[in-house]
Amino acid sequence: MKKIEVKLEGISAVKDFVTVVNDYKTEIDLVVGRYLIDAKSIMGVLSLDLSQPLTVQIHSDDCSELLERLERFIVK
Repeated sequence: MKKIEVKLEGISAVKDFVTVVNDYKTEIDLVVGRYLIDAKSIMGVLSLDLSQPLTVQIHSDDCSELLERLERFIVK
């Protein structure tokens, strides 16, 4: 499993993020505090507090292509 921090600023960023993660069969979750949301659910993502960074849990060790596509959202 791989964990990264992302920042989604605005509805268009959420839409783009969900579009990218939906291209992969692996399970991908967003975690904020005690809440765990399916990252492939646009309604779930929009229900989160987007003013703070979100933790993405990718349930796969082979995710380099996905990480490249998510690069613009990753908090450094």
